[in-house]
Amino acid sequence: MTSPVSENSGARLDAIAKARTALLAGRQGTNRLVPPWVERSWQRCLEYGLAPHQLAEFDLISTHLARHTAEGNAHLVQTAKPLLENLGKAIVSTGYFVILTNQNGVVVDVNGPIDRSDRRADLITRVGTDLSEQRVGTTAISTALNEQQPVWLHRGEHFFANTAVYSCAGAPVFGPSGACVGMLDLTGIDTAERPELSHLVTQVAGKIGNALVQAQPHTLLLRLNWPGNALGSDADGMLCLDADGWITGANPVARQMVSGLQATGRVHATEVFGLPLQMLFDAARRSNPTLEVPTWTGLRLNALAREATRKNLQPRYHADATSSTGNNVGLKDMETAMIHNAVAQARGNVAQAAQALGISRATVYRKLGTKPRS
Repeated sequence: MTSPVSENSGARLDAIAKARTALLAGRQGTNRLVPPWVERSWQRCLEYGLAPHQLAEFDLISTHLARHTAEGNAHLVQTAKPLLENLGKAIVSTGYFVILTNQNGVVVDVNGPIDRSDRRADLITRVGTDLSEQRVGTTAISTALNEQQPVWLHRGEHFFANTAVYSCAGAPVFGPSGACVGMLDLTGIDTAERPELSHLVTQVAGKIGNALVQAQPHTLLLRLNWPGNALGSDADGMLCLDADGWITGANPVARQMVSGLQATGRVHATEVFGLPLQMLFDAARRSNPTLEVPTWTGLRLNALAREATRKNLQPRYHADATSSTGNNVGLKDMETAMIHNAVAQARGNVAQAAQALGISRATVYRKLGTKPRS
């Protein structure tokens, strides 16, 4: 029985070929079967001065740069290795293999069933090979690095003629600072199109990012999720806090959940959560370390607080702590956070908040730096 993939593959490849011809003739966006990010990559390749009939050259970077790249990506490789091994086992019967690159598209590790006797496989799986868009044109690696999102590319969607044998799924890996630190790719050669691999590679790339966040030096790790969702999975937002309450790392899910984490510079926990900082640290020492966390946007999250393991541990937070930069994040900040939280709980009713806190309305206004309403 013929599979749906093989039935449709001829028509799909014909559509891709027509889209390439249209692009080279200056007619963009003429074929809906080719994703817009593919056309954008093709256009960039043309702007680089590349031509589809040329042969992509899979060059190794220089010895000096290779040494620098290995040193700079040792932590990424070490953190990702067990996940790459599991990924390699998951795809062992598909004809695809695993490539991990740094943020510049240089191969730093590989895994899975790589046929080294096939030069097409060997060339792109050598550690130190430059797979950037300027060198090898449109690939899942180069396109996902430029688009900063997962992509799937099949055969002729690659730019150069000699890369049209590959089908690949790629997803960026984001580090604790929110920057892209690498790219995870699954590639097959002259094999069946498997766009479902895009989901798999995206999931594993997220796991690598989460592992990098958890490996970040911290005192407290907060797992976050919306009410009604269980905590403790890779679907959680993750925040690392240092001993003074400064956020030192976050995964992409946390950055989507919590307003303010996209800001440049350091962000303190009291700037995003409307509760005393000490409550977060105290929760980690309770038998039930979960708590409800209000945010200054009015939304609420469930949080699971965990103290760092010994290898990642920083000094424990103290209420009167002063950060290394001299910013006081002790009792004064806790007091202000409590007042903000009380006002939020009272839906902006300062009189009600003051009564709940046992202080005067004037004190609330003074602490918040606002003027009383007439």
